[in-house]
Amino acid sequence: MRLLILCSLMALAAVTPARARELPPTFQVAGVLPKNSAEQFELAFWNSVKDSKQVGDYEAYLQAYPKGRFASLARTRIQQLKAAAPQAPASAPAKPAESKPAGTQPQTKTAPKPQPAKPPDNKIRPIPATGTPPADGGREEAPVAGPAGSVATMKDCDVCPVMAALSPRPFTMGNNSSDPSERPAHQVALHTPFAIGKYEVTVGQWNQCVRASVCPTMPSLGNVPDNLPMRDVSWDEAQLYLKWLGTVSGKPYRLPTEAEWEYAARGGTATRYWWGNEMKKGNSSCEGCGEPWSEERPPPVGSFPANPFGLNDMNGSVWEWVQDCWHSTYKGAPADGSPWVDGNCQARVIRGGSWRENGSYMLSTTRFKYDASVRQSQNGFRVARSLD
Repeated sequence: MRLLILCSLMALAAVTPARARELPPTFQVAGVLPKNSAEQFELAFWNSVKDSKQVGDYEAYLQAYPKGRFASLARTRIQQLKAAAPQAPASAPAKPAESKPAGTQPQTKTAPKPQPAKPPDNKIRPIPATGTPPADGGREEAPVAGPAGSVATMKDCDVCPVMAALSPRPFTMGNNSSDPSERPAHQVALHTPFAIGKYEVTVGQWNQCVRASVCPTMPSLGNVPDNLPMRDVSWDEAQLYLKWLGTVSGKPYRLPTEAEWEYAARGGTATRYWWGNEMKKGNSSCEGCGEPWSEERPPPVGSFPANPFGLNDMNGSVWEWVQDCWHSTYKGAPADGSPWVDGNCQARVIRGGSWRENGSYMLSTTRFKYDASVRQSQNGFRVARSLD
């Protein structure tokens, strides 16, 4: 019986997206190999949070798997972290975070009315290869992208993220030599120009939505700089930010489709990574990928070079939500890059890996899933919108 269990665990580990340093040498694999199995996804979830110092990570596991195999360990870890947490001074007691169902919009009794966006100046500017988001809130606008494969920056309003405007061309999506979920590699013809965030949505940008009494606060992040990528956000909560941004800007913001995301991540290349077929340090935020790196949190957005489309942190940093519902393979996937929104829509696709994984997760084709209502400290997002 023990031999049977051991063999099962070894087979499971071979398809589990756990950090390589957490696995014995005999369990290490190259690449992310998730299969559409509830048991495998539970183990992947647990492996991603088991060393966390955030109570919310274990609560997220319990929300997804209240009777899971690691439920008792998660509850014990929560008790230990709460017991070790410093007590707030008596003169300024900490206000407990209000627990609300994912996707529930907070009350807006004191919410200021959103101001209409200023008219765009219709300027098109080249997008820089590196750098951080502009601090002056300057406006950049590209009403339409240029020829296929070209790039320009745009900014719809003062609080809107800087985006790259892309005129797409056909490309090969997926990977026949990696995980089964990335197969089959197939041609996708994106016909509609679209814009996608140059950076992931930042803590500062999210907090602007919080101050408008639309987005929930995230006490789990603590007091972190505004230029860090926003994370610990569920798919449902990302929708709140997108709706608020659409109200403020007057533009139809959304998450990118999975095909748009991969097209943008590849940056016009056909290699495993946008920089080539071999992992190289200094190109992405992940464990072993070079400085700056910390196990506790990702570095500020724009800390690493941008890809050929001028987009930062597509590989690593935080996993990014996309519009699509989860499918275990690409069989039957749309060929025009539209969102695949039938099937298991309780689970949504996340792309790109995170700073806690190693370089084998940084492939432009890497994909995984999470429950749309569940927060996880490694999950964030970037915005997109169509330009037609």
